[in-house]
Amino acid sequence: MRLTTKGRYAVTAMLDLALHQGQGPITLSDIAQRQGISLSYLEQLFSRLRRKALVKSVRGPGGGYSLGRDAEEIFVAQVIGAVDENVDTTRCGGAHNCQNNQRCLTHDLWMDLSGRIYDYLSRISLQELVSRRGVQEVAQRQQDHGAPVAVEAMVTKASL
Repeated sequence: MRLTTKGRYAVTAMLDLALHQGQGPITLSDIAQRQGISLSYLEQLFSRLRRKALVKSVRGPGGGYSLGRDAEEIFVAQVIGAVDENVDTTRCGGAHNCQNNQRCLTHDLWMDLSGRIYDYLSRISLQELVSRRGVQEVAQRQQDHGAPVAVEAMVTKASL
């Protein structure tokens, strides 16, 4: 599957934003700290998300980002598409040239799977994810204890 870190991080950052919606503009540095994603990487992602109107930015002191529309109107597939990712399980990227420049034996199977994954992600809104108990538990842990990546890094450094 060609869903890379870019798509995963974009969804994670948008979910973080949805979880903190209503608290005013959220800074990328806050998201970076909570989610263990580099600030410069988030800046690149949010530039693309802003172009697709999935987020709005507020400049100046107290500035940051908020969702471009309600969380129930933003779907995971839209977020992935906004950062130029696609959901593709084929070896050829859908070009039908998987084997000796022709379609392979299982091409249609993988194309069908890609379509089903895309359909599934097109039906899951950020609001639905926010409402999930597991997401709420992780968000609470991050709020109480800080980003797990930062904690892991400190433990690793201490053990050296």
